[in-house]
Amino acid sequence: MPLEHHPLSREFPQQLEALRSLLQHDAHFVRLAAEYEALDKRVYEIEDGRAAADDLLLQGLKLQRVALKDEIAALLQQVR
Repeated sequence: MPLEHHPLSREFPQQLEALRSLLQHDAHFVRLAAEYEALDKRVYEIEDGRAAADDLLLQGLKLQRVALKDEIAALLQQVR
């Protein structure tokens, strides 16, 4: 299976306008998005073999990424 980054623009393609708006006007959302992107990058680097981590750490990072994605999704829903 090929490795993939999971940028927010790919995770929420139908909500790009809301995503852009929150990134411009909501400091809390900006912080969450930056944290999500950093976690996504770290997971990708581990899966690609560029960074070392055991399976437990990798799974923990993935769970953190999912939790952030859920929080981001809830904020995007409020924009509608």
